[in-house]
Amino acid sequence: MDKQDLLLLRSIQQDSSLSTGELAEQVGMSKSACWRRLQKLTADGVIKKQVAILDEQKLNLPLTVYISIRTNEHNDNWASQFQKVTKNISGILEVYRMSGDLDYLLKAVVEDMQGYDKLYKQLIKAELFDVSSSFVMETMKQTTELPLHSNIN
Repeated sequence: MDKQDLLLLRSIQQDSSLSTGELAEQVGMSKSACWRRLQKLTADGVIKKQVAILDEQKLNLPLTVYISIRTNEHNDNWASQFQKVTKNISGILEVYRMSGDLDYLLKAVVEDMQGYDKLYKQLIKAELFDVSSSFVMETMKQTTELPLHSNIN
């Protein structure tokens, strides 16, 4: 990857709705060269997908919750069942297997405490040992942009 690839990636992280022509102009290359680079970055898996980021508040999902999970089960069967359960709960946005005292960390959005309770009741079908939740009171920073600027010479 060279400097122009990184400039392209930075631009589409900020606004993936830009046309190929607009992107080419931003990074100083021809439209066809820009299109070829984008196709290669996609084929190489650098660009995984392009999505729209929606406003949780406007969609009546104002409550973000981080759910810490510990389990006594550390086997493939349990992990597979846990993955199926979490995959089928629409409010769960992210699931991470962790090191340290915590086994899993989940991020979810819900309408309110009743919505959380509904999500919780679905989640515990995975036979969990300990569940602890923390609710976001204020979002101070939220981004999807990876720090590419440090990689550009």
